[in-house]
Amino acid sequence: MTRPVTVGLDGSAAGFAAAEWGAREARRRELPLRLVHAWEWQPYAHAPPVGADAPRLWSERVAREAAAELRRRHPELSITADHLAGPPSEMLCDVARDAELLAVGTAGIGGLAGFFVGSVAMSVVAHTERPVVLVRAGTTDEEEHRFASDDQAPSTMPYRPVALGLDLSRPCDEVIRFAYEAAAVRAAPLQVIHGWSPPAFFAYGVGAEQNWQADMAVQETEEMRAALGPWREKYPGVEVIEQSVIGNSAHHLVEAGATAGLVVIGRRTTRPWAGAPRIGHTAHAVLHHCPAPVAVVPHT
Repeated sequence: MTRPVTVGLDGSAAGFAAAEWGAREARRRELPLRLVHAWEWQPYAHAPPVGADAPRLWSERVAREAAAELRRRHPELSITADHLAGPPSEMLCDVARDAELLAVGTAGIGGLAGFFVGSVAMSVVAHTERPVVLVRAGTTDEEEHRFASDDQAPSTMPYRPVALGLDLSRPCDEVIRFAYEAAAVRAAPLQVIHGWSPPAFFAYGVGAEQNWQADMAVQETEEMRAALGPWREKYPGVEVIEQSVIGNSAHHLVEAGATAGLVVIGRRTTRPWAGAPRIGHTAHAVLHHCPAPVAVVPHT
């Protein structure tokens, strides 16, 4: 079964940015595009001035009008538009099951504050078992490329790198595969970022006379190369840039997002404790502050 690239629309500028990103991704992967808008009826304390049916009629137009515009921009792309009735987060998790990936939009709230990730998007990221890509409002085709000039078509411009956050304590095939495939379809380099921290006792001077930082850096780099070795063989055409850095990887991934076309991180779906699904602190920080689109790939 061919899985489409699916986009969840909410009628906002961020939603349409996600739809445009999804259209380009569908073209790159040679997949169909599916646009979905979910509408949940809300009771009114009083009759709305424009009529009780106005919100529903507007909702029905969201995906239809976005599809018409994207067909004009991407005439070679197969596009379907669906209007669903029900809680948006539940509906999007539902459609994500049959999708190659699900894209949703996030709103910018200023360079220092980061980006606003709504409750629907956060719920979908936390609950779905398919990759979810969050696209910020204002993302354009040119921002995915390293160079943009008036006389150069986007299709001929080199892509910005794909950045991957790699956790060596549990390197996950699903996350690594997604990042390599994203780099491969773009013919872009893959920037692999592994953040690590020294043992706590180093902070208190124990063993300070030894060149521990250099030794640990070498060890971490060797472990990263070993983890990526089989993937280099599977994707020999992908240029890999390895970065083994001290500290939490979230900060380094947000920095990489300034020059990357896509940032890829993982999310664990199994936990040793009971409770509702949640997003880890690294993913949470990257989602709220990374300027590039962020792909969250669930894994066990």
